[in-house]
Amino acid sequence: MSNTHSPRGQPSPFPPRSGAAGPLSGIRVLDLSAYIAGPYGCSLLADMGAEVIKIEPPVGDNLRKYPSTLQAESRAFLGVNRSKIGAVLDLKNPEDQARLITLVETADVFVHNFRPGVPERLGIDYVKLAALNPRLIYCAVTGYGETGPLKGKAGYDQVLQTLSGMCTLQGKDGGPPEILYGSVVDYYAAALLFGAVSSALYEREHSGQGQYVGVSLLRSALAMQSARLVWADSEPKEVWRDMRSGGVTGIHPTKDGWLYISANTPRFWAALCEKAGLTDLLSNDRYDTVRKRAAHHEEIIPRLHAALQMRSALEWETLFGEEVPCAAARAVEDMFSFPQVQAEDMIAVYDHPEVGKYRGLKRAVKFSRTPGPEPFAAPTLNQHGELIAAEVERLKPGSVE
Repeated sequence: MSNTHSPRGQPSPFPPRSGAAGPLSGIRVLDLSAYIAGPYGCSLLADMGAEVIKIEPPVGDNLRKYPSTLQAESRAFLGVNRSKIGAVLDLKNPEDQARLITLVETADVFVHNFRPGVPERLGIDYVKLAALNPRLIYCAVTGYGETGPLKGKAGYDQVLQTLSGMCTLQGKDGGPPEILYGSVVDYYAAALLFGAVSSALYEREHSGQGQYVGVSLLRSALAMQSARLVWADSEPKEVWRDMRSGGVTGIHPTKDGWLYISANTPRFWAALCEKAGLTDLLSNDRYDTVRKRAAHHEEIIPRLHAALQMRSALEWETLFGEEVPCAAARAVEDMFSFPQVQAEDMIAVYDHPEVGKYRGLKRAVKFSRTPGPEPFAAPTLNQHGELIAAEVERLKPGSVE
């Protein structure tokens, strides 16, 4: 069993986690966030051994209600809330608010995704909680940040994709903007939350003080585009900022299936031409750089597509091997049995009280000495409510340890 302790050095009152300790074992996180960015950031902290308590309102996290082929629970909720203790607290109820404050006084991290102004109305703003617990790392996930004309506006993944230019760049030439499915902004924000909170905990070891940590979907969307978000003084506003290489690097049709090819370097371009039977392209100095190939893509792409029709995507993947970076397009379901995923031990089997057994991601980061405890299934609504109530009573002043 992992050696996880709750505040005040006492053994955790929650079900023990099997496996080794992680870098964040002994850290308690209160997760009041909903949807994806905040919850998944907290699951990443749980992967590292943190004790994460998910606090939901009586109606539950809205993600529980999202469409799903699973009857008992939303697939999305299960996927972003692994390894958490779950309880319901109604913050509009003074008694429940007092219970939360008791937990805050001994917590290490507090995470929410309320819009600016809402924490003040609920009595859980940074100023108030920092006064109660100066060592608290207080992380707020917002749509647009803490200041400015849009600070109070609700932010959602695809809204920020569209606003920040991602969808315009994703669209085809002359076509409409296109959404990047998969909640990429939310998941990147979750990774920023994980890194930021971990950094704040490291800094606290030196200063002894907590601090406010702000993560926004807007900052996440722009951070994802830092290679394009460059505007030299000598450039006009309307300048093509896409980094695509004229279509050689990209997804192509084959005899059966689709194949992604990356051939930007001289070495990979040479291997592609040789293995696809296009050596005349390799010897032509009109195509000897990425920039030249992009300029003459209308000459190259038809030749490449004709060559790729000779084999299936999987056959090309085998033929190219390690010499041409490529991948046959697969469905996410194929990842459960994909040899590399199995070799990396990336899938765990979870046992959920209502869904039953299911397979899902295990963890995303490896540590050699402190790999972290084994993950467990996302909680049902208020699954650990009685344990949380008992923990609150234990933490109250005058309670017997």
